[in-house]
Amino acid sequence: MGWVIERAGADDLGAIMVIEQTVFADSAWSASTMLAELRSPHCFYLIAEDDSAPGQLVGYAGMFVGSGAEQADIQTIAVLPGHRGQGLGRALMERLVAEADARSVAETFLEVRADNDAARALYGSIGFAERGVRKGYYPPDGMDAIVMSRPSPARRAAASRDGQAG
Repeated sequence: MGWVIERAGADDLGAIMVIEQTVFADSAWSASTMLAELRSPHCFYLIAEDDSAPGQLVGYAGMFVGSGAEQADIQTIAVLPGHRGQGLGRALMERLVAEADARSVAETFLEVRADNDAARALYGSIGFAERGVRKGYYPPDGMDAIVMSRPSPARRAAASRDGQAG
């Protein structure tokens, strides 16, 4: 199984919202919120299409990076249940991280549900580390969010050099 991953635009809103409502149900973003994200010059969103079913979106992911910002914030990632466990989440995350690195941010952040062990393991495997907890962050059940971050390659290299100097 493979995917075609490309930049999302406002025309993708309907298909993204189907995924959003399927994956997040009671905590799904509104269409107007998602549209604002897709139209924002500070956001970078990707869509993933099943390469065996052209036009069928099976996942998406997005990130906010303000103009000249030192930090990026991965806002969301969603993969339809029937397409999980096949590497699509990793592929989307790696593309977001590559974009953040290309924009020369110092660090990329995200929040993940405390009970989402699979996502936490995925994020850890691509360089994110747990930094803190936001109590009661996720509606409607008040689940805590684990804040994770990943320094840029330049920051990691500098930290490595600094650690070797002493």
